[in-house]
Amino acid sequence: MIDWLRDDHQNPSVDVAGSTIPIAIRRHARSKRLTMRLAPDGSELRITMPQWGRTIDALTFAKARLAWIEEQLAKVPQPITLDDGEVLPFRGKDLTIRWNDSGRRKVVRDGDCLAIGGPRDRLVTRVQRWLESEALLLLREDVTYYCERAGLDVPDVRLSRAQRRWGSCSGERTAGRTIRVNWRLVMAPDHVRRSVVAHEVTHLVHFDHSPAFHALLHRVFDGEIADADRWLKQHGRSLYAAFG
Repeated sequence: MIDWLRDDHQNPSVDVAGSTIPIAIRRHARSKRLTMRLAPDGSELRITMPQWGRTIDALTFAKARLAWIEEQLAKVPQPITLDDGEVLPFRGKDLTIRWNDSGRRKVVRDGDCLAIGGPRDRLVTRVQRWLESEALLLLREDVTYYCERAGLDVPDVRLSRAQRRWGSCSGERTAGRTIRVNWRLVMAPDHVRRSVVAHEVTHLVHFDHSPAFHALLHRVFDGEIADADRWLKQHGRSLYAAFG
């Protein structure tokens, strides 16, 4: 059931299916029209508009799309509770958390289990740090591999904590190049993470999505791009369920 739109211009929000969703308005100099998306965890509705746009324009825009907002909210995955006995996705498989307050604080993987000690209120932070550490190791290997296949020098590799983009590439072709990949992809199947890396490596040569870009990507990536894209479209939001 769709309810109503709040018109408080200081704290705009929309009520959908019994939930109040804050509206975050961003004015951008290059925006030509209003665009809207839901945060991956469903915590807010994000509207980008031209600099000259009025708050009332954003509210009206949201009001006209209440059905779409409800549909997007229905797709938001249920939160994952990280605690003893709970399951965490890692490289497309499940790891069971084994927590013991008297155990070692260092997170250790033992087969299909993740052993964690120390205070319970620090568990989520330590798990995320472990995932990020594992992600960086894997991503550096992935970037090196695909750069070798493309005949390119290996750029700097960094983790991204972006809320929307899975990867990005920046810098000159000969110096200062950096590839950033969302750390959450360490929870996805390997071929999904690697497809994003191959995509960004290809951008080291082609900064657009031209036929030349896609030809090189298909030559560099040793998997099915369509399968990886389909997985991200269907399950990408689930990677935000545990850590937001």
